[in-house]
Amino acid sequence: MRKSGRSRCLSAAFIAALLYAFLFLVGSSGDVADAATTGAADIGKTAPAQTDFKRLEGRWVRPDGGYVLELRNIKKDGSLTAAYYNPRPIKVFRAEAGRKDGRITLFVELRDVNYPGSTYTLQYDPVSDRLMGTYFQAVQRQTFEIEFVRAR
Repeated sequence: MRKSGRSRCLSAAFIAALLYAFLFLVGSSGDVADAATTGAADIGKTAPAQTDFKRLEGRWVRPDGGYVLELRNIKKDGSLTAAYYNPRPIKVFRAEAGRKDGRITLFVELRDVNYPGSTYTLQYDPVSDRLMGTYFQAVQRQTFEIEFVRAR
């Protein structure tokens, strides 16, 4: 059975639309596995938050104590340069951005005098422009709920 010109045109348009959607998913997440698990209904809500680690760049302050976290040179793979001040510089052993459940995450490990492996495990909230999560104070072996606000 031979297809009409209109049927062939619709088939070609459908294939082009599928290809475009696939390329959009792969391009927005940077990972084929992410594209395969992202629901079509969630694309508009999560794609920008998932991939835009650059939003984290800048100086962040903890309102409860004035501690400062400075994030620079953030790359697409989540690698970054971090500095921490209380008020003097504290050595940052490791810092990395990532994604979990469609949200940008940040992990920072401090290793210095009185900071033997203290960590921040944070999530970025784009609505309030805050980093929220937990701080593990290694000396006291206690975990605290904290937040950072962007320094203006």
